[in-house]
Amino acid sequence: MAFYEVLWHGEAIGDAGDLEEALACYGLVQPDDGDWAHACREAEPEIQRYASFEAFLDNDDALETIAVSAQMIETAVAQAPPAVSS
Repeated sequence: MAFYEVLWHGEAIGDAGDLEEALACYGLVQPDDGDWAHACREAEPEIQRYASFEAFLDNDDALETIAVSAQMIETAVAQAPPAVSS
């Protein structure tokens, strides 16, 4: 099963088991003004896909690096279920 590492400003902000879940992780860094296009130009978001979680832990090279656009994030965040607060 593939493993996805979510990067923002070159730093990991989350991980996921599929691309949709990975894109939804960007909701954690949602810009205050809602301008994803501007935020993405500065942060250069990307997702790295690994063959498996074990491959990630073994420091294997990513199978691919996915450049993430503002539109991809906006769509994923809008479709993500609301966060549960305690």
